[in-house]
Amino acid sequence: MKSVYFLVTILALTSSIASAYDPSPLQDFCVALNDTKNAVFVNGKVCKDPKAVKAEDFFRHVEAGNTSNPLGAQVSQVFVDELAGLNTLGISMARIDFAAKGLNAPHTHPRATEILTVVEGTLYVGFVSSNQDGNRLFTKVLNKGDVFVFPIGLIHFQLNVGYGNAVAVASLSSQNPGTITIANALFKSNPSISSQVLTKAFQVDKSVIDYLQKQFWTDNNH
Repeated sequence: MKSVYFLVTILALTSSIASAYDPSPLQDFCVALNDTKNAVFVNGKVCKDPKAVKAEDFFRHVEAGNTSNPLGAQVSQVFVDELAGLNTLGISMARIDFAAKGLNAPHTHPRATEILTVVEGTLYVGFVSSNQDGNRLFTKVLNKGDVFVFPIGLIHFQLNVGYGNAVAVASLSSQNPGTITIANALFKSNPSISSQVLTKAFQVDKSVIDYLQKQFWTDNNH
């Protein structure tokens, strides 16, 4: 009897863990319908009539990103908002272009694990583990053809340390992984986070926080 209870507990835990990610599709495809005026809200996008689906619903051309911004990097997202055919499939991707010394600033994807493949150039990449794990930093220098994984929800970054441009492709385990750039979230929130909170959190003078909140924080995700 104890073994039965143990098995039921394991199955319950497995079911709970599985439900924390994108739900499995219940049909071959469910192309997103952007016109939701008369639609019912769902976890994801409302489906287009399967009979109206075309090959174009599953296709998108991704150009090289414009890296002429303060970070010197551009993330070209292909999430469900950009490619309707991804709806319910639990995956998405992004192309990341780097100028020399370009940085994809520390950020997190709250709903997805990311696997990064370097297509061109050399990148210094890393992520930081949770407080419970001691905020350990895991880093690696990647070259063309190398692959690196960033676990779901953890803060990570990529820096071009090569002599020329670099290109990488990120695959993500959600149709809508979300992106939270740490600096933008803290110093560019709307409305602003109280300086009393930030001075206490960072243990710095209020003038430092005021300076940071006045800066132009680039969002290089498009």
